[in-house]
Amino acid sequence: IRFGRPDAPNDEVAADAAAVGARPFIERLPEGIETEVGERGVQLSAGQRQLVSFARVILASPRILILDEATSSVDVQTERTIEAALDRLLSDRTSIVIAHRLSTIQRADRIVVLDQGRIVETGTHEELVESGGLYRELFDSGFRKRREAI
Repeated sequence: IRFGRPDAPNDEVAADAAAVGARPFIERLPEGIETEVGERGVQLSAGQRQLVSFARVILASPRILILDEATSSVDVQTERTIEAALDRLLSDRTSIVIAHRLSTIQRADRIVVLDQGRIVETGTHEELVESGGLYRELFDSGFRKRREAI
């Protein structure tokens, strides 16, 4: 977590880990917050690596953030944890979020819909759903799949 700010105090690192939902698994690590996970975090699951990277963002506090498929390789429970952390993560900074999961982008100020490399629609979630275009089709398809799974 300290990767972006090696001098950060333990209490700040712990608070940022808690803010993104990483604290429970970190507390189970051999040395807790002091555990070195090694190159590429090979000791951690994909979801745990995502949560650590989110805590790094909060700790380093960059002005611009780019997320590329932030929830693509995680289980459903970890996805929920990540979704809950996104509001905090994206707050007060310019963020570019690349996602296939609509749940990841619904709160965006502006959504750009691409189809085969071309911009086909832009707007808020509400505007795009109302417009009846490709975004609406994707939204309806995803919503139907969730209802069928229940």
